[in-house]
Amino acid sequence: MTSPADQLRALLAQPRLHTMPCAYDALSAKLVEQAGFPLTFMTGFGASASRIGAPDLGLMSYGEVVDHARNIAGAVSIPMIGDGDTGYGNAMNVRRTVAGMASAGCAAVMIEDQLAPKRCGHTPGKAVVGREEAYDRIRAAVDARESGADILILARTDARHEHGLAEALTRAQRFRELGADILFVEAPRSEAEMREICAATDAPNMANIVEGGETPDLSREVLQDIGYRIAAYPLTLMSAAMRAMVQTLEQLAKDQPRDGLMDFADLRQRIGFDDYYAASEIYTSSARTVKEPH
Repeated sequence: MTSPADQLRALLAQPRLHTMPCAYDALSAKLVEQAGFPLTFMTGFGASASRIGAPDLGLMSYGEVVDHARNIAGAVSIPMIGDGDTGYGNAMNVRRTVAGMASAGCAAVMIEDQLAPKRCGHTPGKAVVGREEAYDRIRAAVDARESGADILILARTDARHEHGLAEALTRAQRFRELGADILFVEAPRSEAEMREICAATDAPNMANIVEGGETPDLSREVLQDIGYRIAAYPLTLMSAAMRAMVQTLEQLAKDQPRDGLMDFADLRQRIGFDDYYAASEIYTSSARTVKEPH
């Protein structure tokens, strides 16, 4: 059976852009797969919001993140990239984080160079650690992979925000030299900067498209022409879901008809009820007798 990491390697070997809607929980990941997308990403922004109802400001612990990743990876058959933040400590913590995310079923893990506690990439207050500490994190992540963790390393730098594009490119190039499989230079501010990023190394690059964020929301055709291999959409699903929930709650509060609800049969099918019943038919002890009402 092909491992999640091997599935992701096969996708990255294709000379094309892959669109990656990001999931915030197991159900949203299932919907991504049902829609036919080849991979997904556990967004830290969405995971923090859905699991603890708090912003993505370094509040979730290593244990919570690995548990959340395991739930998402276990719900789908497509490769899922996990958000390992800063690695939750020093280089040895990074190694444990990478091994833990591999054990949870992640195809890749993202390790970044932000100062802990980290910040969402498109919000104020970001700062990065010095170069040597940043390099140590990626070196440790690669060491964990080389020690047997079947997982790819997605190296992220947020240096563009505070130190400019040149510093971000310097870090990205070194990350690649250290063995990172995928690069992610966060928050470029123009198409020209995005082209510089993709031309700087031979590594597959990921674009992060946040609606309303600093990076231009370019078409997938343009992103592919620039040279990106993955286009991540971290907040699209959660934003759509939150808007729908808020509107429905307003309708419910006003005793108005609830528009836009999914058909109950479709809802059950997408969650997996039909598959469960079909699989359980071979087990006598799982049978349920349906009695007609009197």
